[in-house]
Amino acid sequence: MTVNDDSFTNWKHREEIAESMIPMIGKLHRERDVTVLLHSRSLVNKSVVSILKTHRFARQIAGAELSVTDTLPFLQALTALDLGPSQIDIGMLAATYKDDDRGLPVAEFTAEAVAGATGEGKIDRREPRDVVLYGFGRIGRLVARLLIEKAGSGNGLRLRAIVVRGSGGRAGEDLVKRASLLRRDSIHGQFQGTITIDEAASTIVANGNAVKVIYADDPTQVDYTAYGIDNAILIDNTGKWRDREGLSNHLRPGIDKVVLTAPGKGDVPNIVHGVNHDMIKPDERILSCASCTTNAIVPPLKAMEDEFGVVRGHVETVHSFTNDQNLLDNYHKADRRGRSAPLNMVITETGAASAVAKALPDLEAKITGSSIRVPVPDVSIAILNLQLARETTREEVLDHLREVSLTSPLKRQIDFISAPDAVSSDFIGSRHASIVDAGATKVEGDNAILYLWYDNEFGYSCQVVRVVQQVSGVEYPTYPAPAV
Repeated sequence: MTVNDDSFTNWKHREEIAESMIPMIGKLHRERDVTVLLHSRSLVNKSVVSILKTHRFARQIAGAELSVTDTLPFLQALTALDLGPSQIDIGMLAATYKDDDRGLPVAEFTAEAVAGATGEGKIDRREPRDVVLYGFGRIGRLVARLLIEKAGSGNGLRLRAIVVRGSGGRAGEDLVKRASLLRRDSIHGQFQGTITIDEAASTIVANGNAVKVIYADDPTQVDYTAYGIDNAILIDNTGKWRDREGLSNHLRPGIDKVVLTAPGKGDVPNIVHGVNHDMIKPDERILSCASCTTNAIVPPLKAMEDEFGVVRGHVETVHSFTNDQNLLDNYHKADRRGRSAPLNMVITETGAASAVAKALPDLEAKITGSSIRVPVPDVSIAILNLQLARETTREEVLDHLREVSLTSPLKRQIDFISAPDAVSSDFIGSRHASIVDAGATKVEGDNAILYLWYDNEFGYSCQVVRVVQQVSGVEYPTYPAPAV
């Protein structure tokens, strides 16, 4: 048998194993509200090839490819346990088992590692929490996709309604167009599932989820209880209101909390999940998810501060163009954003640097920032230039960030890639807040320059959903617990 034959036989064997994993992953998710992860990446609703690719990706992080033959025994052990709602990382289970020298059987080790999700310690499945989207643009539609995707277990968050501006008497035509924009996206591809519309009920039905489309030109026009919506979290995707006074207009009958997908002003808390989400007060009814760039730079900034200390820093973002810019030259209230977005690099301002203080109040270092909009439709890069409190080496910085991306509480926010040929489009659809590009990292003495890719649409939307899960109480614990 040739080497090629051996390789193909091995591939077919791994395909067979991955195929056997799919029903186990699906059953755990549907029946027990357990999300199976592999190094922070969900395996729910993934294809055979996606499962194999996710296993192979571990090679870029941990230095060695993770095989489905390594993780299957842990998945099988999970199916035999009486699990409560949780997120369980079988990649971390395999890694910690390899380092454990007690010689325990896989089933016994697994039961011990996820003990908090079983028996008397497990949490109860919670009733679904209603969610309303106010605005249905780029971020609104991606958040909708994520909420529908995560509704598979029937618990957690439930998208009940979308509020958009008045249809001008053409509700049926408007509904068709809204559904079409949810179904197909030029950047993020086709919606994974089926979408139908009920014009009479003004409803979009996506993967069985009936989502009411409400037409209103002002928040004060809507009584959500009239649609059976109660105690809901409203996600404002318009950015029209950014202070407490304006956002308070959303606190109508049926709405309990408001989450803004833009930087909040005044005393509105700016939350970067993974960094300061545990500081959200239970009685706080209005909060912000900050900006996509703030979410991209704050987690790695915290990681660097914790290990090396940061004296000062500057962030330069090379950012994809957005709807705020003009397609062709035309009037715009900003100085340069009126010039054609797909034809120019446009120098503009970013509030991300000043927003760092809200998310990291203990960071005494002064962080400055600026931005250049460039002619790509999605995925940006932040260049974080830091003066550290001590001298270090490139190897030490990369080893630290690699470990943070694997095992720390920031592993859902920070990803790590060592591929030498990676470019921006490779990160479309990334669910992390930022991805450290190892090859581009520069360190000399006490100076470190980090290149951080981020999907400013989808990665940010994932952060928004994580914040909503946190404030709703449906963000279930992860096992094995990340190292602190």
